[in-house]
Amino acid sequence: MNVIDAIKERRSVRKFENKKVDRKTIEEIIEISRFAPSWGNYQVARYTIIDDENTIKKLATDGVKGFTYNIATLENAKGVCVISFTKGKSGKLDKTFNEAFNEKNNGEDGYNTDRQSEWEVFDAGIATQTFCLAAHAKGVGTCIMGIIAEKSIAKIIDLPQDETIAALIVYGYEDGAHAAATPRKEISEIVRFI
Repeated sequence: MNVIDAIKERRSVRKFENKKVDRKTIEEIIEISRFAPSWGNYQVARYTIIDDENTIKKLATDGVKGFTYNIATLENAKGVCVISFTKGKSGKLDKTFNEAFNEKNNGEDGYNTDRQSEWEVFDAGIATQTFCLAAHAKGVGTCIMGIIAEKSIAKIIDLPQDETIAALIVYGYEDGAHAAATPRKEISEIVRFI
């Protein structure tokens, strides 16, 4: 599968076969995902893989703010990847570059972008999309969930203190026909040339 086909064909999958994705396949997906670009190559994304049914049920009851759509998807899922990121790195340059930058630009907070710590979420987003594309290439369907209860999930999975949750990715082998792409906006609606 080439990259263009993967981008165009990958869809959010919410119905899965009653079959777990083996951990070797998930490790192969993460092996690919770790090549996602990140600020300063800090590689802040972390992947917590959950294939324990009781933990997935706990995520369904306590981790998605009662959002019934996500609950139903989790109840059908055989696996969940919690994407998190280490805090305090993205948006900053290493010590040598940071000192020179701050001296020249009167930087006070150590961040080198107006986005400050928000860049961590951007890096986690790149890692999330890369995970989903790698999964698709390996025949594994995914669905990214954004309506989540971060603190509850962090407690359920015993997240390290220096990490923050970005998203849940439900994954498994798709049950049923693969959906066609939904209509996309015309290029003229989304692009500006200057």
